[in-house]
Amino acid sequence: MGYNLRVATLADCEVVRHLIGRSIRALGTGDYTAEQIEAALLGAFGLDTQLISDRTYFVVVTDAGEVVGCGGWSRRRTLFGSDSRAERDDAWLDPATEGAKIRAFFIDPGHVRRGLGRRILERCESEARYAGFQTLEMMATLPGVRLYEACGYIADPPITYPLTGGLQIQFVPMHKQMGQSALTPKRGISNQP
Repeated sequence: MGYNLRVATLADCEVVRHLIGRSIRALGTGDYTAEQIEAALLGAFGLDTQLISDRTYFVVVTDAGEVVGCGGWSRRRTLFGSDSRAERDDAWLDPATEGAKIRAFFIDPGHVRRGLGRRILERCESEARYAGFQTLEMMATLPGVRLYEACGYIADPPITYPLTGGLQIQFVPMHKQMGQSALTPKRGISNQP
C-alpha cells in the first residue's frame, strides 16, 4: 500500500477529527483510562484549525484516498490542544530565540509501524528549519514519547494537566535542537505539496 503526504485543507477537518478520536482511543489505552481519553478529546487532544490555515498541518492519505495520519508544526505560541482549548496564544514565535511547536500527531491504528509518524515529523522539521527555527518543542502524549525519543527528542519531567470532571492527564514536554538524529523517509511514502 502506498501513502502520500500532503498539506491538510479545511475540507479534511471532519475526517481528521474522527481520525484523532479513533487513534487515541485505540493507541492510548495502555497509557490513559477511557475517561481520561474522552475528557482530553474535549480540548487537550484535537484539531487546531489555525495550523491548517497556516499550511503547517499535514495528512497521510492511502492510494485509496483514506486519511490515516496527521500531524504538524507551528510558528505560533500555542503548544497543544484543539480549537476549543482555552489557553491558546496565536502570537508568532521568534525563530531566533524560541522553538517551533510540533503539534497533534495521530496515526490510524490499522496503519501503525509503517513510518507514517516519522515521515510527517521529517516534513515538519524540514519546514521549521527552513523558517529559521533552531529548536523544536512539543507536549507529547505518553504513547507518542516512544516515537519522539527514537527521533532524537529529549523528554523533560512529565506534567499533569487538568481535564473536565476533575480528571487529570499526564503529558511529557520534549525538545530537540535542529541537526540531531536525521530522519529518513520509509519506502512507499511520497511527498506532495
